[in-house]
Amino acid sequence: MFCLGCQWQMKPSEEEKSPDNISVERFDRVESGYLTMADIAALHQMKTDYPIETRTLIEEVLQLGPANDPEINSRLLVFFQDSTLQKLVADVEKQYADMSDVNWQLTSAFRRLKQLIPGIEIPQLYTQIGSLDQSIVVVDGRLGISLDKYLGSDYPIYLRYGYSEQQRKMMTREYIVPDCLGFYLLSLFPLPGEEERHSVELRHWHMAKIQWVVNQAMNSHVFSGETLNRLDKYKRANPKLSASEMMMLAPDVLADL
Repeated sequence: MFCLGCQWQMKPSEEEKSPDNISVERFDRVESGYLTMADIAALHQMKTDYPIETRTLIEEVLQLGPANDPEINSRLLVFFQDSTLQKLVADVEKQYADMSDVNWQLTSAFRRLKQLIPGIEIPQLYTQIGSLDQSIVVVDGRLGISLDKYLGSDYPIYLRYGYSEQQRKMMTREYIVPDCLGFYLLSLFPLPGEEERHSVELRHWHMAKIQWVVNQAMNSHVFSGETLNRLDKYKRANPKLSASEMMMLAPDVLADL
């Protein structure tokens, strides 16, 4: 989070004034206030300041039922009385007391993404605490980051619940930004048809193209693999191709690479 209480008064730079600067909304903190202390003021803030985020949490992430159910508030509170979930809430609060590094990385990566795909809109980003379900959820132009899925590769609860080493490798702070980009791109470039959705090969190809764009936006090889290497080679051979055009490539174009 940006420091709001500094005594130094400095003229903001053009970069600091940019409307594209990202500061993630900390919905998780309001959520935590209700889930740990049954704070009615926090519940009121959830419903008034974060109505879409609250509905998404209840209906899409936790799947507790309709958000307008008269009993849903108590159901949400009871659900999180589980000791494991209370531990998740406490550890999220500790590990993510400061997210200024994530804000900076998101700002840089989404700026590059807008250069790669002109006209793309930057979603409203917020944090939440789920129950080890979805890492990222994209609904109505909003992108929710479930911080409980990014507590570290050696986090004891992940080990206890049997997450594989490969899964835990990606359940770290470093993967928040790549995951945000990847899931957002997937919402913009979904698998186009029924046949593609049921084809393992075509799903793999589609995800490889999304990961390739994420690598460009991150300016780093976050994701790797033979298909990504071939996409790199194809791009070098066709430097004028845009990222959007790369997303439209059919699998057979790489057959001879």
